[in-house]
Amino acid sequence: MGSEVIIIPIIFGVILAIAYLYFSTRNKERLALIEKGADASIFVRGKRGGATPLGKIILLNLALLLMGIGTAIFVASIFVHSLGVKQEVAYPGTIFLLAGVGLMVGFNMTNKLDKEN
Repeated sequence: MGSEVIIIPIIFGVILAIAYLYFSTRNKERLALIEKGADASIFVRGKRGGATPLGKIILLNLALLLMGIGTAIFVASIFVHSLGVKQEVAYPGTIFLLAGVGLMVGFNMTNKLDKEN
């Protein structure tokens, strides 16, 4: 029982430490660039050369992932009922396979979107 009480604060501590290191390092890098005379416009997250917005990329990949999982469940049920494949093998196998295919298609579509912009 005592280990659960210790693990949760450790997890939160690690997350906070990573966030602190990320932001403090980023601040030091920015200050060093400014001291050397770099243009401050590199820190602005506006239009970056027509890049595809992150929201579209996440939405596209999430949609394809969920479509892959849905298709996998349908295909696995066909395998179980028609081909007699064990249920414990058919469902996880097809879900992982078609979810990976969906993510790979999403990656390729994201690359095409970036090339168009």
